[in-house]
Amino acid sequence: MTNSEKRKQQTRTLVLGAVFTALVIVLQFLGSFIRFGMFSISLVLLPIIIGAATCGYKIGAWLGFVFGFTVLVSGDATAFLTVNYWGTIATVLVKGTLCGLAAGLIYKAVANRNQYLAVMAAAIICPVVNTGIFLLGCKLFFFETIKAWGAAAGFNTAAAYMFLGLAGGNFLFELGTNLILSPAVVRILKLTKIHN
Repeated sequence: MTNSEKRKQQTRTLVLGAVFTALVIVLQFLGSFIRFGMFSISLVLLPIIIGAATCGYKIGAWLGFVFGFTVLVSGDATAFLTVNYWGTIATVLVKGTLCGLAAGLIYKAVANRNQYLAVMAAAIICPVVNTGIFLLGCKLFFFETIKAWGAAAGFNTAAAYMFLGLAGGNFLFELGTNLILSPAVVRILKLTKIHN
């Protein structure tokens, strides 16, 4: 690849990264209006997965960080911020950054064998990491409060409330949406030659 081609590819990656950054911010703010209980359902993982697949794991990690920052700014984490300020910030930023990083790394690892499977793997790993770190953060920083919230909501255990009340429906929605839409969008981007 010549220097000119490398510069074009870098410019294309930066432009796509900027577009995906804007999408993450807009989708997070719009998603905060669609609420189920105390949590919002959003499509924000889609641009993270697509960005990680089309621009690389560094852009994926960046998009995940922007997602986490936007969650904090949008007020989606208010209930947790009042319980443990630093625990909330750490959980939200780490889960966002790592879900984007993981999506990019798994895509890179599988893409040489099959790009479709690589996008599917990224679409699975992103919500798994996002939700897994959220649940870990709940256990580490908010467990006593979670127990009280779970009891008030009629759950027998804090674990049941964490998995069924806090994460279950949101995780399934994100996973299903990602598995359906991510491969289609990445394919469109590749067919239209917006990516490489």
